[in-house]
Amino acid sequence: QVQVVESGGGLVQPGGSLTLSCSASGSIFTFYDMGWYRQAPGHQRGNQRELVASITRGNSADYADSVKGRFTISRDNAKNLVYLRMNSLKPEDTAVYYCNARVGTSNYWGQGTQVTVSS
Repeated sequence: QVQVVESGGGLVQPGGSLTLSCSASGSIFTFYDMGWYRQAPGHQRGNQRELVASITRGNSADYADSVKGRFTISRDNAKNLVYLRMNSLKPEDTAVYYCNARVGTSNYWGQGTQVTVSS
């Protein structure tokens, strides 16, 4: 079982920046594909979460069109950490952000961290 824990959410003004962190347990973190998802307020349980950014075990990153050029995903395999640097935040970025670790066919999720962009 892989334990995934997010941190770093909070309230930020439009145009501001925030960095989320995600730790994933296990001695084979280097083999995990990692991703950040988000679920905006008002969505009913069961609705799909939106994939924001992903980074493979080979360090290849991909982004949703809505965040390209503003968000950056990175990983530190020595510390079992994944980061999501978010710049130029917009009110529509407000959501609960979830970290996902995928190894093989197994997916592991954190509890999420709230990001609110508001003046």
